[in-house]
Amino acid sequence: MKIDGGTTAWMLVATAMVLLMTPGLAFFYGGMTRAKSVLNMMMMSFGAIITVSITWMLFGHSLAFTDNPSSALNNFVGGFDALGLQSLVDTATKDDGTGMPSLIFSAFQMTFAIITVALISGAIADRAKFGAWILFTVVWATVVYFPVAHWVWGTGWLNTMGIEDFAGGTVVHINAGAAALALALVIGKRQGWRKEPMRPHNLTLVLLGAGLLWFGWFGFNAGSELAVDGTAALAFINTQVATAVAAGAWLVVEKLRDGHATSLGVASGAVAGLVAITPACGFVDPWAAMVIGLLAGAICAFAVGLKYKLGYDDSLDVVGVHLVGGVIGAVALGFLAAYPFLDQQSEGLFYGGGFGQLGLQVLGPIAVGGYSFVLTWIIGKIIDKTVGFRVPAENEVTGIDVTTHAETGYDLGTVYASGVASPNGPTAPAPKKVDA
Repeated sequence: MKIDGGTTAWMLVATAMVLLMTPGLAFFYGGMTRAKSVLNMMMMSFGAIITVSITWMLFGHSLAFTDNPSSALNNFVGGFDALGLQSLVDTATKDDGTGMPSLIFSAFQMTFAIITVALISGAIADRAKFGAWILFTVVWATVVYFPVAHWVWGTGWLNTMGIEDFAGGTVVHINAGAAALALALVIGKRQGWRKEPMRPHNLTLVLLGAGLLWFGWFGFNAGSELAVDGTAALAFINTQVATAVAAGAWLVVEKLRDGHATSLGVASGAVAGLVAITPACGFVDPWAAMVIGLLAGAICAFAVGLKYKLGYDDSLDVVGVHLVGGVIGAVALGFLAAYPFLDQQSEGLFYGGGFGQLGLQVLGPIAVGGYSFVLTWIIGKIIDKTVGFRVPAENEVTGIDVTTHAETGYDLGTVYASGVASPNGPTAPAPKKVDA
């Protein structure tokens, strides 16, 4: 096995960075929930790490990234040549000394599968059974994520047609956003939605989570080049530019609309920019990354309010940020792509590519979004009708942290008042307990 040491070292780092994004998402989502649900929200992300890691090793990689040319199903799902990953041991992605160990590529793709599943959880915060969620992660990854990854990044039908998706705008964000909408509709609205305040309980956690996501996203996007070269550098700078512009655009919209620029807004705007630039980061010039970031920050700032107009309870705005942001980035490629690197891909409309690539960039979100929505709705309904997907109403009101996990995120039952040392020394009375 001949490998390139520089590529291998970079991909080890990039893989760790992408894995860190899921704990970062746990902070981001956890801070956005109410205090009585923070642990459950974070546990849903960590649960996805467990289940998706196992399913990926057993059969996920095989279904997504191996071929089954003798089967008519190869356009839709891969084969079984890499079950358990044993066939990848001591092999390289390129056996000419320019690739990396195949297991590193698999680990990198595993982290994408993990965060895609975890993203969905934000739509059903405060009200889902933890056991039902764990079951959902296994089934959804198997019948939705693995096939979609094969369609776009494997040898599936969208890849064959020439769709562009550098790092997962379609595979990750549109996929997760459509699933989030379906699952929110299946489970229903939170108790007291639109009647009681449901503001984020800890914006410092939200900003911490957004920072970790921003950091990890450089591995997510630049790492998707799978090499150390100019395209990785382009993806890196485009990620930064688009994210900064999107965060600023969201703040401007808030200031003009509401009179205040908020910390939640800068965090949400940054994530919207990260989402939108993901499919485009290796294909566009930096000026185009600014345009994509501007569109994402401004449009997503308004899109998160759609749930109030349309009546679905997407708790943490997965639809408004990830589905809408993913569509913006994917479709923008049809106009702005300047550096396609696969034979069947063409430049965007503004670079003389015609309407063919633009049509593909519209087809991808429709196909993946529709497939994900329908299959998620079916999976959610089956789980809800069998084991039940939603906690009892009284448990939801009490707080899912206590009723499900027998824990609380903050031990605020009692605190002790601090006092000034008494001149009488140890004979001074003990401090009194006061209610928090």
